[in-house]
Amino acid sequence: MSVYLTRIPYGKSNVRLTKVRRGAGKHDLVELSVDVSLEGDFEASYTEGDNRKVIATDSIRNTVLVLAHEHPIDCIEPFGRRLASHFVGRYEQVDRARARIRETVWNRLDVDGVPHPHSFVHGGDEVGTTTVESDRSGGECVASGIDSLVVLKTTGSGFSSFVRDEFTTLADTDDRILATAIEAEWRYPGELLDSTASGAAVEVDWVGCRERVRTALLDTFARHDSLSVQQTIHAMGQAALGAVEEISEIRLTMPNLHHLPADLSAFGRENAGELFVPTSEPFGKISGTLRRSS
Repeated sequence: MSVYLTRIPYGKSNVRLTKVRRGAGKHDLVELSVDVSLEGDFEASYTEGDNRKVIATDSIRNTVLVLAHEHPIDCIEPFGRRLASHFVGRYEQVDRARARIRETVWNRLDVDGVPHPHSFVHGGDEVGTTTVESDRSGGECVASGIDSLVVLKTTGSGFSSFVRDEFTTLADTDDRILATAIEAEWRYPGELLDSTASGAAVEVDWVGCRERVRTALLDTFARHDSLSVQQTIHAMGQAALGAVEEISEIRLTMPNLHHLPADLSAFGRENAGELFVPTSEPFGKISGTLRRSS
């Protein structure tokens, strides 16, 4: 039997770090989890046990920490670009490097109505993300995102007129709770990245883009009269692309975190849309990608 390797990525995952930027009278805090994946001339390690070209995953972790020490990490996208380009530039056997970063949200505490200089409160499950890929030809891809942004509205959502057959038990509804944990990822076009890399244009306002995408998504979720999660995904994606001209496409994934009306009939009581039982599984999971037309 003849077999051969196809893709052979490897790397280090969940390299966690917290960096404190100590300014005069104020500290800033960033907490990251970093995954690095490498592809290239590593076949001999798989087929022959020849490790002479293998960069140890322990070394990858140490590289992440050293570069985090050297880099200001004002936002995660430039740090991701620095990481990916380092591995391609440093090791000739690496053809492609991928850095995936998740940033935990820490918000500055207010004390007596004044932002405290060095105390923070955890921002919940929401994380900011970026994924950067660099290859030996000079190609680069940057995607940013938000994950686990949990939202809920108590009305303004329905679901009806779907396929009915012998397996259907779900009733039509024109008024339900809509709850989800938004996962969004948007991409920046190659020409924009080429400009920022060459210094021919002003650096992308990564933080501003993230804030504008987030605001567009949340505003649309709240305002949109939803006939389905699919329709809401389309409306939210349209709004994000309309609000942030720097991005070329956006992918949204929204699990339907069901809240089922509690049946109180056994107790002689009628539940008039006031009491619900949240369920974690199974759940519907709907995704959609919207791309700006050229």
